[in-house]
Amino acid sequence: MAGELTGKRIAVVATDGFERSELIEPRNALRQAGATVEVVSPKRGRIQGMKHDEKGDQVAVDRMIDEAKPEDYDGLVLPGGVANPDGLRTDRG
Repeated sequence: MAGELTGKRIAVVATDGFERSELIEPRNALRQAGATVEVVSPKRGRIQGMKHDEKGDQVAVDRMIDEAKPEDYDGLVLPGGVANPDGLRTDRG
């Protein structure tokens, strides 16, 4: 799989409460396949991940959601869990 996505840009759209395994593992796999991956969020700085119901890793935000343009990306990952999609859905930013 190495190199299959070379030259492709992927946006991972997330906010506080993302499920660790649903962001970090796909992000790492995409990078191993050669993609450039950016974490895009309505929140600046770092976002808090979860491992089930406990706090997990924090991840650095690469780009604010209002700065991201769909045409800049070849793909989109929306990490699951409960809090991440719900937090994005209710964000008024």
